[in-house]
Amino acid sequence: MLIEFTVTNFRSFRGPQTLSLVAGKMQDAIESNTFDSGLPGFGRFLRSAVVYGPNAAGKTNLLLAIQLLQQLVLNSATLVPPSAPLPYTPFKFAAASRKAPTQFEITFVQDDTRYEYGISMDSVRIRDEWLIEYVNPRGRAIFERTYQAKADEYSWKFSSFLKGQRSLWSSSTRSNALFLSTAIQLNSKQLMPVFEWFQKKLVVITGAVTMNAALTLQLLDQPEGKEKLLPFLRKADLSIAGIDVKKESFPAGSNAVMLGAGAFIDNRPGGTPSVIKVNFQHVGDSKEPIPLEFSEESAGAQSLFRSAGAWLNVWDNGEVLLFDELDTSLHLVLAQFLIQRFHSSATNPHNAQLVFSTHNVALLSCGLFRRDQVWFVEKATDGGSRLFPLTEFKPRNDEKIDKSYLRGQYGALPLLAEDMA
Repeated sequence: MLIEFTVTNFRSFRGPQTLSLVAGKMQDAIESNTFDSGLPGFGRFLRSAVVYGPNAAGKTNLLLAIQLLQQLVLNSATLVPPSAPLPYTPFKFAAASRKAPTQFEITFVQDDTRYEYGISMDSVRIRDEWLIEYVNPRGRAIFERTYQAKADEYSWKFSSFLKGQRSLWSSSTRSNALFLSTAIQLNSKQLMPVFEWFQKKLVVITGAVTMNAALTLQLLDQPEGKEKLLPFLRKADLSIAGIDVKKESFPAGSNAVMLGAGAFIDNRPGGTPSVIKVNFQHVGDSKEPIPLEFSEESAGAQSLFRSAGAWLNVWDNGEVLLFDELDTSLHLVLAQFLIQRFHSSATNPHNAQLVFSTHNVALLSCGLFRRDQVWFVEKATDGGSRLFPLTEFKPRNDEKIDKSYLRGQYGALPLLAEDMA
C-alpha cells in the first residue's frame, strides 16, 4: 500500500509537494473508502485519491515523478550504461533550481512492514539514497548513501540489521545507479521486499494507454482469461459476446502504425516477436455472433480493453494503480464503475489503491469521495506546481464540491483570457 509521496525540483514542481493517502478523522464512508492500516501509530488509509487541476498545472508530472523513481529502482543497475546521464529534469524557471538535485521520497507498506525510501539526483549521479524500515513505531535506518563533493566520493552508513555483502554491494554501485537496485542484482534477500513493491505492487499508466495492452494480452494467454475479461468489457458495451484472438508471425519491416489499431506486437522476452490481432464478437438481431474489427469498436471499449489487464491485476493482487487522465475515452458511468470497485471490500478484498488525475468535475457530484480523497494542483506565483488537498479549505458537510470548485473557491482552474485582462 502507498502511504505518501513527496517530489522536489522535478519538471513543474519546485519546492517539496506531498500527496498523502492517510485517511483523516472524518467518519463518512469510512468502511467503503478507507481500510485499517494494521500499522502501529497509524489509523486508516484511503482506497483512492483524485487529482484535479487545469492543463499544464502538473497533474501528469506528479505521476511521472513516481514512475521515474520506479524505473530507476527497477533498471538503473542493469539497463543504464555506466557513463549515461540520468533523466534529470529540474524546475527550469529559477536559476537555483536548474542546478539543484531532484528529490523523491516515498513511504509504503510491504509484507506488513512500513518503509521510507528516498533519493536525490542530478544528471551525473545519485547524490543521496536512504532506506528506513519500521518494524515497530520506531524506525531504523537500513542504509544511507551521501555524495561528498569535496572528496568526490560517497560516504556510507549501514545498519547492523542489514545482512549480506554490504561492502561488495556499495563498491559495485555506480554513481548513476541505485544501491537498492545493485544490491538486488547481487542477491540481497533482505532488500527484496522493497524492490518487489516497486516491481509487483506499483502500476503507473501515463500517456498513451496503448503501451499497456501487454497486461491484457497476458491475461488472454491464461486458460480462463477470456471468461475473466468479457464481463469487464461488457461494462463498456453490453453487446460484446466474445473475443477472437489470433497470433501471426511478425512481418519483416512492419511497425505498429502499419499493422493497424487492432494489431498488438507481442515482443515479450524469451519468445519470437509476433502480431496479435483482436476482434470482438457482437450479438445482432439474428442472435448470431457478428465479428467487428478492433478499430470499429468505440473509443471506450478500445481504451478499456487496453487497460483491462492492469485493472484486473490490481484488484487481484492488491496493487497501487496510478492512472493519468482516467476520463479519457471513458464515459462518466464507466469511470464511476471502476472507482466504485476500489471502494468495496467485495470487489477489492486486498485493499488495492487508485490515484488518478481527471478533468471530469461530474465525478465530484456522484458521492464517490470523502473530502480527504480530493486533491488539486495549480501553478503558484513562481510558476511552480502546488499540490494541496480539499480539506485545506474545510468545506461544509453539505457543500456541493463540484459547484464550489467551478466557482473557483478552491483555485486550480484554468486562467482564461478575461482573467488576464
